[in-house]
Amino acid sequence: MTLAPSHPQPSSPLRLGTRRSPLAMAQAEEARARLCAAHGWPQEAVELVPVTASGDKVQDRPLAEIGGKALWTKELDAWLMAGEIDFAVHSAKDVETLRPAAIAMAAVLPREDVRDVLVGAASIHALPAGARIGTSAPRRAAQLLHARPDCSVVPFRGNVQTRLAKLAAGEADATLLALAGLNRLGQHGVGHPLDPAQWLPAPGQGAIAIECRAADDGTRALLSAIDHAPSHAALLAERALLAALGGNCHSPVAVLTRAEADSLEMHAVLFSPDGAERTALELVFAAADASGPARLAEALLASAPEAIRVHFAPA
Repeated sequence: MTLAPSHPQPSSPLRLGTRRSPLAMAQAEEARARLCAAHGWPQEAVELVPVTASGDKVQDRPLAEIGGKALWTKELDAWLMAGEIDFAVHSAKDVETLRPAAIAMAAVLPREDVRDVLVGAASIHALPAGARIGTSAPRRAAQLLHARPDCSVVPFRGNVQTRLAKLAAGEADATLLALAGLNRLGQHGVGHPLDPAQWLPAPGQGAIAIECRAADDGTRALLSAIDHAPSHAALLAERALLAALGGNCHSPVAVLTRAEADSLEMHAVLFSPDGAERTALELVFAAADASGPARLAEALLASAPEAIRVHFAPA
């Protein structure tokens, strides 16, 4: 028996905006496949519309020095608001905390593995003395230096293949990548996954966020069919934590959120950029409790030394 589509196929293809990087394209393909499957549409019902983001054009400087996370979203935001695309797909960890009111996060796909992968050694403690670690992420740099103050950090930007090529060329002794990205690219078995209880991921890591115009009720209704509620709740909580902390691209924040029934268990850690100082707390709160992340942020900053607090600007 053939099931009738939950919504009729659109008369013209829906336009899904995405960055051109291999990982972004893989995420867009996943979003298209899930949306078409949910509504019983052929793949041609959704057209992928790639754009080269500013963050992909400039790779010789840390993101925080050239405009922050908005460099990943501003082109797609402009296309969305101009009506050139109907919705956009993003790596959630690359979406700035404060978004335009005219743009809504309509769906979050089931979250992938949130762990980081170490490439170049079996574990952080197995790194050779004085090892150079390639990363441009303040969170990764601070966690590394906290665990291994004898090591040093060298700037690494670019997509997965670019960073692996830099590692192979000897620009660093090891690097760190998101396991979710490797999985989505089909690159299994690369490096060694790190225990998330000891090495916490970035807020939003492993989550794919889909945005559309807030006033576009039709597209929002279509996208609701592929929204994964537990992943969405965890992502919103992590973004709320960032907002309450007043962090920015320079602020080392790591967080692990577990969704259990109707509650969220959030473990968050703040570091000083040099890794010398670390503050960690956990909080369990109802998934519907929008104030939970803010309470955790307040407690973290209250217990943090000045070397950490100076890198945050809570409202």
